Amino acid sequence: MAHKQENRMGLVSLTMITVVNMMGSGIILLPANLAQVGNISVLSWVVTAIGAMVLAYAFARAGTYSNHQGGMGGYAEYAHGRSGNFMTNYTYFVSLVIANVAIAVTTVGYGASFLGMELSPVMTGVLTIGCLWLASVLNFGGPRITGKIGGFTVWGVIIPVAGIAVLGWFWFDPQRYVDAWNPKGMPTFQALSASISITLWAFLGLESASANGDAVDNPKRNVPLAVLIATGITALLYIASTSVIAGIVPREQLAGSNAPFGLVFAQIMDPTVGKIVIGLMVISCFGSLLGWQFTIAEVARSSAVTGYFLPFFAKVTGAGAPIVGICVITFAQTLLSLMTISPTLNQQFTSLVNLAVMTNLIPYILSMSALSSLQRTEKVPAASARTANVVAFIAGLYSLYALYATGTQAMMYGGLVTFAGWMLYSLVAARLDHRPVRQPGTGETAVESDHKGALSAVAAATERENQRDTP
Repeated sequence: MAHKQENRMGLVSLTMITVVNMMGSGIILLPANLAQVGNISVLSWVVTAIGAMVLAYAFARAGTYSNHQGGMGGYAEYAHGRSGNFMTNYTYFVSLVIANVAIAVTTVGYGASFLGMELSPVMTGVLTIGCLWLASVLNFGGPRITGKIGGFTVWGVIIPVAGIAVLGWFWFDPQRYVDAWNPKGMPTFQALSASISITLWAFLGLESASANGDAVDNPKRNVPLAVLIATGITALLYIASTSVIAGIVPREQLAGSNAPFGLVFAQIMDPTVGKIVIGLMVISCFGSLLGWQFTIAEVARSSAVTGYFLPFFAKVTGAGAPIVGICVITFAQTLLSLMTISPTLNQQFTSLVNLAVMTNLIPYILSMSALSSLQRTEKVPAASARTANVVAFIAGLYSLYALYATGTQAMMYGGLVTFAGWMLYSLVAARLDHRPVRQPGTGETAVESDHKGALSAVAAATERENQRDTP
């Protein structure tokens, strides 16, 4: 036991892991999308950073005290019962499915820029579908390689983003930045709302920051601190990188780019460096897509094992790959790619992001509204619980505002998907009566769910594969 204690993560290690987890492919098209609103969108970054920090803190508190399985679904169950658990898992799953299509669109956009191609809307859709199926097929062999690839390729995003955030100021033109402040003359609140869902997209996954609590030294102190510090660092990198690019590249040119980070490096250095950055980000995006395609299937598998999803999602091959689930998910993503074909790649990306953010906010709201019940059930001292309850209430208000900011189209389609979840719940409700009972005092069941965070799912699957190969 002492040996395990010595190998637990400290505050610095957990903070760095959380930063890496959050900084995926979500940021790399944002400078182009934000340029369409103007540099007034920096206000959205500030509001979103504060919202992300209060959400991260509340999730850290929930993860520290919850004795229910299933991550956000387990938190929601304290106040909303089993149906709340199901709806949280379901909408989170749907959000991940949609988000992966947006990642595939990003991969196609940067890939086209790398090859110097101009893509029609239909060709963008076809290549997006091809990218999704390629990532899925590569996962058929099992999870062992997938996690390693994702952990390595993410640096293809982090290095250019951090590099431009720190060094780009040498080329920054304040007048260019000011001139592009509010080119459409939008009222401040309208401009703020127009950018909220785009900026929140870059922070999605913050709920997974508390998934490593069991491996952390003094988790009640270090987990909340780590997620707050990590979210703050990530916010600074996001704000700095998108702001400095807006002061280097003309707004019209930036708004029409499919590879804004490659564009800025080509401008401040030379086209060769720009190509290298674009190539790194293509690799990083596809590595992220590869890992997330497996992760989504793994989230569905663990939910099926615990009775919340249909049984076919639980089927795996001898190599540990949930191929049936992967194929069903990718088929749904194929339909979604065709349904969201837009005149430009950036418009398709924005439509997908709004829908992904909308569906992801449902689990946030259900989890935040349950924190008070969670702490009361787990007998958290009132003085300690009070601050967390206030923070969760503020996080819930922010989530409602972000929901509004996704727009009427995303609200309509996301609402239909959410309401359909209640119909799907009727198919599994009877099966939940036979779900394994939580062991008193441990929070564990006979079958433990492993989707508290997306990266945890891949890690768990990888560990199962490694154990299978051990003599």
